[in-house]
Amino acid sequence: MKLKPSGSLKIDTFSMRIGDIDGIELDRLHAHSLSVGWPHRAEDWQFLCETGHGFVALDDIGRVLGSAMWFPHGADFATIGMVITSPRLQTLGAGQWLMKRVFEKVAGRDLRLNATQAARRLYLSLDFKPEKTVYQCQGVVHTIGAPGVEKADGEVRRLRAEHVPAVIALDAAGYGVRREALVQKLFDQSVGYGLFEDGGVKSFALCRPFGRGHVVGPVVARRDADAVAVVRPHVAEHAGSFLRVDTHMESGEFAAFLSHSGMTVFDTVLTMSMGKRLADFAVDGAATPRTYALASQTLG
Repeated sequence: MKLKPSGSLKIDTFSMRIGDIDGIELDRLHAHSLSVGWPHRAEDWQFLCETGHGFVALDDIGRVLGSAMWFPHGADFATIGMVITSPRLQTLGAGQWLMKRVFEKVAGRDLRLNATQAARRLYLSLDFKPEKTVYQCQGVVHTIGAPGVEKADGEVRRLRAEHVPAVIALDAAGYGVRREALVQKLFDQSVGYGLFEDGGVKSFALCRPFGRGHVVGPVVARRDADAVAVVRPHVAEHAGSFLRVDTHMESGEFAAFLSHSGMTVFDTVLTMSMGKRLADFAVDGAATPRTYALASQTLG
């Protein structure tokens, strides 16, 4: 795709200029996401800025009116997220202008993102292809006695630093892309539980502070019962508090467990891709790990 965006954009009676997200104070980025109702804290923005790269659109007096970030994993793949434009600019081309700048930086990579309903037309116009629905499940959680741990093959234990290589390998098998630096960074900020079988980690779930409370993800397991087994301790630890899971699972034991625990579907987004499709990354087989919950909608 040959795109040559300009360094400024004239909208109505004012102009916007592009800036590097690294030069923007966290409180300004936080105010920007609040303006569209996104739950990200300043600390969440800091994590994203330390993990990826991005642009912001600034007006003549330096207000942040738009943003777009990308998160490369190796030389061939990246996710795109935090594409936000001020409500007054959403129909005036600001999102496409920012995305064209991002395309310059991710040229040659397969891309993946999760699109809100409002942004889907933009991404379709840029040739992204629809893949799967993501169910944003959230709420104040409580422990339940539904089956799950009893069916899991193995023992659930708290993860330690020595288990990071196994978690990275499982994440790569489930996601289809090796995300070593990201998973290490997530692990450092999370509490993790793993399902151990024959001395090895077979499934895992990480949980970290995010937005209104905590988010559980990524979660990687071979089957629903195993995914429930590693998420259940997080639900127990946060009983009475707000918890969130972003999952592609619409039905089945895992989806039912989330709902019965208090995490009902709040919203949906659509996973979209450019280049290789999700099926191109999948590995068939009953024993193949699957990603039951995303790290986040931005990170995938």
